[in-house]
Parts: sequence; structure tokens; C-alpha cells
Amino acid sequence: MSKILVFGTSGQVATELRCLAPVQALGRDTVDLANPSACTEAIRVHRPTAVINAAAYTAVDRAEAEEALATAINGAAPAAMADACAALHIPLVHISTDYVFYGEGTRPFAPNDATAPQTAYGRSKLAGEQGIRATGASHAILRTSWVFSAHGTNFVKTMVRLSESHNELRVVDDQVGGPTPARAIAAACLELARQLQADPGKSGTYHFTGAPDVSWCDFARAIFAAAGRATRVQGIPTREYPTPASRPLNSRLDCSTMETTFNIPRSDWRAGLADTLTELGFPHDRA
Repeated sequence: MSKILVFGTSGQVATELRCLAPVQALGRDTVDLANPSACTEAIRVHRPTAVINAAAYTAVDRAEAEEALATAINGAAPAAMADACAALHIPLVHISTDYVFYGEGTRPFAPNDATAPQTAYGRSKLAGEQGIRATGASHAILRTSWVFSAHGTNFVKTMVRLSESHNELRVVDDQVGGPTPARAIAAACLELARQLQADPGKSGTYHFTGAPDVSWCDFARAIFAAAGRATRVQGIPTREYPTPASRPLNSRLDCSTMETTFNIPRSDWRAGLADTLTELGFPHDRA
């Protein structure tokens, strides 16, 4: 019988994993990811048949001042998990990000494209990827982007909240990517774990985002239309919305190998948006 150990309890994907399957989830109150040896010990104690790492340091801007902490959580901890998984001959599914790329151009980044992170967060996530591969563990590194759900803090919930007090919002229109429902990521992680247990030869790095690709500006417009909100959206360039950490202009990811290897196609974010709005209790148009 499969016994899946999940690192993370309160994040968007971890929450959905707990809803979808009878996983054993460990939160920061149980395992401190800033202490990689605690991750190793947890896997040895629980002796699962697969591990999913849905925990991470995700404060992109704060990471610029806390890169060492971000690297411990996003880099050293996943490597320690992978090392323990290798010793037990079980697979690790690890969630990564488009921030490992340089974020320019218009072509979707493929899994084997050269990485060139431009932020502390991106560097910390790349360190995790490299650490996992170095252990030789059976693994699936799953890069995704623009995650949203009815849980935690995300763009959809922020836009809906702001629409209650704003008639117009300024949203960047030159950053393009694939909004991705957390529930779809969770379901993909469970399927990856299942298939890797049967065929470790599928180990590798894969991309999984929602479709179709869209700008933040047009995503905001879709949210308001689906939620029945009259808030207008004015598109602005990234330079007019400065942040401590730079944001990728190109977050497009080529997800073709995810479908050819695991038979998991890109998720339609519009359907995921409708489900999220329903869960949040907002009336919306499903058309």
C-alpha cells in the first residue's frame, strides 16, 4: 500500500494534497526545513513509499535580504530529502519554479534549457534542483508558475479582495505566463509519485503550468469577468511597478514532456478559476 509523506501543510499545494489523498503531511511545527537533517530524520522515521516536497521559502522579495535562509529551505532541505529517498529507494517529487530561468524572450522555456536565475529566490530554488539531482535519487522536479487557489495568499484572492474597494486597478501587462491551479499541481504530484514508483526511469525535470498563457493584466480581467466584478484594469509596464526582486517577463514553460512521459496535459486555468471562485463563495459566470 502506498504511503506518501508530504513536507508542508498550510501552503496552497500542500492543502490540496491533503484534500485529494490520505497523505502524511508534516508542517514547520514538526519539521524545520531550515535544518536539513530534520528532513532526513523524518523520512527515516516515517519510511514512506514516496515523498512530495510541497514546502518552500516563497517570499520572493524578502529573499533578497534573506538569501542564506531561503537557500537552506529551498536548496539544502530538498537535497537532504533526496539523499534519504535514495537510501530507501523511493521517489521524491519536488516543486520548483520558472524563476530558475532568466525570464526574457517569448519562447516557452524547455526543461533542458540553460538556467540563469536573476533573484535570490531563483538561485535558492536552482540549488535545490541541483542538490536533488546530485543524490541520484529517483525524482521528478516539477517547475510551475503563478499558482492560485482558494487557500493562502495568491493573485486571484488579492484581485477579488481589491475589487471590493477599487473601481480601477493598474496591473502589469508585459509579464506573461501560465496561471496554475494548485489543485492541478497536487493531482499531478500524486500521479508523478505513483508512476515513479512503478518506473524510476522516468526521473527528470518537467514543466507543468495552466493554459493558455496570459499576461497578469489579462488574467486580472478574466478574474473580474468570472466573478462578476466591474473593476476596470489598466495595463502598465513592469518598470512602473518596481519590486525588490525582479520579476520574469517571460514565465512561459514548455510542458510537452509532462504529457508525453506521464500523460498529464496542461490544466485549463479558466476551469480552475471557476472552481476557485466557487470555493471562495463568489458568484461568477462559468461561460
